[in-house]
Amino acid sequence: MILGIESSCDDSSLAIIDEKNLECKFYKKITQEEDHAKFGGVVPELAARLHTAALPKLLEEIKPYFNSLKAVAVTNEPGLSVSLISGVSVAKTLSVALNLPIIAINHLIGHIYSLFLEREAEFGLGVLLVSGGHTMVLDIDESGKIEILATTGDDSFGESFDKVAKMMNLGYPGGAVIEQKALNGVSGAFEFTVPLKGDKRVEYSFSGLKNQVRVQIEKLGNLSEQEICDISLAFQKAACLHIIDKLKIIFKQKRFTKFGVVGGASANKFLRANLQKLCDNYNCQMLVAPLEFCSDNALMIARAGVEKYRKSEFTHYKELKINPKLHITKT
Repeated sequence: MILGIESSCDDSSLAIIDEKNLECKFYKKITQEEDHAKFGGVVPELAARLHTAALPKLLEEIKPYFNSLKAVAVTNEPGLSVSLISGVSVAKTLSVALNLPIIAINHLIGHIYSLFLEREAEFGLGVLLVSGGHTMVLDIDESGKIEILATTGDDSFGESFDKVAKMMNLGYPGGAVIEQKALNGVSGAFEFTVPLKGDKRVEYSFSGLKNQVRVQIEKLGNLSEQEICDISLAFQKAACLHIIDKLKIIFKQKRFTKFGVVGGASANKFLRANLQKLCDNYNCQMLVAPLEFCSDNALMIARAGVEKYRKSEFTHYKELKINPKLHITKT
């Protein structure tokens, strides 16, 4: 059994997976969304305190599995430093107390393995990673080596949803609420320019789109419920089509046979539908993570840990360090 620990941002999560058949034996997550909602975003110091309270509660629940554990996989990069420390501290404690090797996991690699939770991984493929902190397109070859094909120069896809939701006082996190409001929006009521439309550069930028929305909101003043829904629909359309526009350029260059979408923002149904059309046009198989496991979770960390366990890629507890900054090279 491999234990996975995830605490890179505002979710405390533990999972146990059977290394031989990839069966999930335990999974639970304690989210902090309601605690941070009143502030319109994640407050690092609050997140750290909540992790300190939540992780020990989850550990109590997995005590019956202690004797069956063979390794502890823990997210140590990237993320909020005060949040990463919480999970890494638990991993070090378990390593010493239970004499278990530690497997250091890159959070973004974990998201990639959310595509293969109950089956063996199949590389190469392309991957779109969209979350509250990251937006990037990856090319992963058969050996697991990763090439970053595109990233964002400012806000991430998910972050832009959070900020637009905050502009309209819709709370945090913004992705789900914007998507819900958009269902009641009138198409064409508002139109926002798709970022970098016609620009051959393969990169993303959401700051200009976000500013378009801000100007429109300020122009309208007190928004009616229908205006909120209409703006949500127009914004979601422009943001998602921006993702698809740049992917069209990439697809012409790369010709993927398989393409996956991962990360918390990958749950957006409008994005998924348009990505499915793109994949169909290029005879490419589209891979998605189960909706429950799109956002941060420990099961994907445990699943990524299985691969490193099989290769005996361990880190001594004295050498395990956190790295809040982005660094991604190989699965």
